[in-house]
Amino acid sequence: MKKVLVIIVVAVLVLVLGGISSYNGLVGKQQGVDAAWAQVSNQYQRRADLVPNLVKTVQGSADFEKSTLESVTNARASVGRMTIDANKAPETAEKLEEFQKTQGAFGGALQRLLVVAERYPDLKASAGFRDLQAQLEGTENRIAVERGRFNDVVKEYNTSVRKVPAVFFAGMLGFHPKPYFQAESGAEKAPDVNFDFGGKSGSGK
Repeated sequence: MKKVLVIIVVAVLVLVLGGISSYNGLVGKQQGVDAAWAQVSNQYQRRADLVPNLVKTVQGSADFEKSTLESVTNARASVGRMTIDANKAPETAEKLEEFQKTQGAFGGALQRLLVVAERYPDLKASAGFRDLQAQLEGTENRIAVERGRFNDVVKEYNTSVRKVPAVFFAGMLGFHPKPYFQAESGAEKAPDVNFDFGGKSGSGK
C-alpha cells in the first residue's frame, strides 16, 4: 500500500513539475511572439512616418495628380485609426486580417504614387525624392523580413501550445494558438518598390 502511495505521489510531482516547466516555457514563447510583433509594427510605423515628407515633396511638383495624393493620405489615415496594440500580437485571425488588409491598401496607394511620380522628370531628378524612395524600398524589405520572423516565432509558440503536457492546460491559462501572416496576392500585396535612377534599379537593404 505504501509503495502504491509513493508511486502516486511521485507521479503527481512529476506532472506538477512538468506542468510548471511547460507553463514557464509558454510564457517565454508568448513574450517572444509579442516582441516579434513589436518589430513588425515598428517597420510599418516607419513606413507611415515617411509619408508626410513624401507627400510634401511630391506636392512641390506642378500639376501632380491630386487624386493620387489623396489616396495615399486617406490610406495612411486608415492605418492610424487601427486599434491593434503595437506591442501585443493579435489574438485572432480576424484582427490580423484587418491589420493586413489596411496595411496592404496603404502599400498599394504608395505604389501607385511612386508609379505616377515616374512621369515627372523634376521629381526623379530631386535628391530629396530619391532619398525617400530609397528609404521606402528599404522599409518594404525590412517589413518582409520581420513578417517572416514573426511567422517563425508564432509557429514555434503554436507547436508548444499543442504539445503534451501543455495541451491539457494551455487553453485554461490563456495560451491559445496565434494567427500567422498569410501570403498576399493582388491588391493586398505589399508594394515591390523598384526604382529607376537613370535607367538603373535601386536595391535597398
